[in-house]
Amino acid sequence: MTIIPPDPDFAALRVELARLRVERGWSFDELARRSGLARRTLIDLEHGRTTGSLTTWHALAHAFDVAIEQMLGALCNDHTRPGAKSS
Repeated sequence: MTIIPPDPDFAALRVELARLRVERGWSFDELARRSGLARRTLIDLEHGRTTGSLTTWHALAHAFDVAIEQMLGALCNDHTRPGAKSS
């Protein structure tokens, strides 16, 4: 039997990125400066034109000073996270 994992919730990941940026009052330029990523990359991430790489999300987690699990956890917002006990 093949088990197919649920699709990741990329919309929730974009919302998390926007929430963290706005919460800090940072423009795309400021986040680019703090993360070392291109402003265009950040805009494309928030607007869903790209999903980014693990390296990209790692840089963002460091820029925001949050655990990468907090950021990437949004990918599982619409389903039970792996390892979580189902009720």
